[in-house]
Amino acid sequence: MLTLITGRRCCWNSRLPAGWSATAAAWCRCYKVQYESRRTKLSHMKLRHVAVLAVAIAFCHADAHAQEQSFAAFEAALWPDAQAKGITRAIFDLALKGVTPDQRVIAATKRQPEYGKPVGAYVNDIVSRGRIANGQKKAAEWATTFDAVEKKFGVERWVLIALWGIETDYGAEKDKWDVFRSLATLGYVRYRHPYFRNELLVAMRIMQNGKFPREKMVSSWAGAMGQTQFMPTNVVDYAIDFSGDGKADIWTNVPDVLGSTANYLAKEHWIRGLPWGFEVTVPKGFDYRKSHATFAEWAKLGLRRADGKPFPASGPGILYFPAGANGPAFLTTENYPVLKEYNNSDAYVIAVGHLADRMNGGDLIKAAWPADDRPLSRDARIALQKKLSALGYKVLDFEGHVDFDLRDNIRAEQQKMGLVPDGNPTAAFLERLGVKVP
Repeated sequence: MLTLITGRRCCWNSRLPAGWSATAAAWCRCYKVQYESRRTKLSHMKLRHVAVLAVAIAFCHADAHAQEQSFAAFEAALWPDAQAKGITRAIFDLALKGVTPDQRVIAATKRQPEYGKPVGAYVNDIVSRGRIANGQKKAAEWATTFDAVEKKFGVERWVLIALWGIETDYGAEKDKWDVFRSLATLGYVRYRHPYFRNELLVAMRIMQNGKFPREKMVSSWAGAMGQTQFMPTNVVDYAIDFSGDGKADIWTNVPDVLGSTANYLAKEHWIRGLPWGFEVTVPKGFDYRKSHATFAEWAKLGLRRADGKPFPASGPGILYFPAGANGPAFLTTENYPVLKEYNNSDAYVIAVGHLADRMNGGDLIKAAWPADDRPLSRDARIALQKKLSALGYKVLDFEGHVDFDLRDNIRAEQQKMGLVPDGNPTAAFLERLGVKVP
């Protein structure tokens, strides 16, 4: 990963050598700078420090200059593609005026909260009493709008409120990142290339066609915009003017926010009246290799909803153990992958669904989350994907997402090892499978 310089600042800390840039640190090692006692060779040490500092600063400035040139090359290569998409030179220059790579964005790519803690802890943090209460207040405040949204799109209000609450705390958390700088940074370092580079061009089109002022084009660190966090392509595909004021404003216009979010889910084939999923109890002696069946078949196998309600009358359900067989079990419905289109994280989907249920009077998750649940790092999940691919299993991507098909592959390997085939990968499983994590 590139070390990026933000603006004209040189990335070093004058107080501690450990805070210097990689270039300065390398020069420290090269010259073997050592910290000696104040009682011995103090003057020589100061001279060496001054010399190393001078060299480090010089190289840091040279590094910054090289990166400025490299980013300029990125801009130059981007312009023909922007022009081909009908973006004017004036809009292109306005979007990238003064933009430099943002080191904070690079750091943020390594901090995804839905992967950084156990699923149970993440869900419990999201589905807080405060968020439930505030969501219920929003349901009352915007009841007329929700009535109209449900009638037009067939998406239940509690799901929309849950997404709204999780993404921006019902609009209270404002976007504060420059969408063009964030997307340009991600495109420049080729993070998940070419996705963010393309999103940068779409953001330019939004500013040009929607006639939004430059200062209003703000986002999350990853370029997601508005109160329910649409990526630029999502804005183009799903944002609508639900208020009737002539502009689809997902930043400040609540009816547009709610209508656009419902439009998103409806176009991804949300089924009205079908839950996202629900907690189930699994009978003793259950064959954990079983993961896919109809609800009628699950009922015959002895599974029951934890809340005592009946299964849906028809349709398929997938059995999912997010923290292994010792934790809660869920049957997911056809609406589950619709929410994963919004955010490709199982922990996120469970949090959205559970928050929606709780706001609508639903029960707590009954089974206890395992105290020893430790999520795998992204590097470990990617290494697992590569290992399973090498073993002959079909792996759709190597981005670290452990989807249900991959969990079935894990079940097969767990069965061979004599483990409970619950599809939940653990560090111990990876070790037995011979997965080497970089």
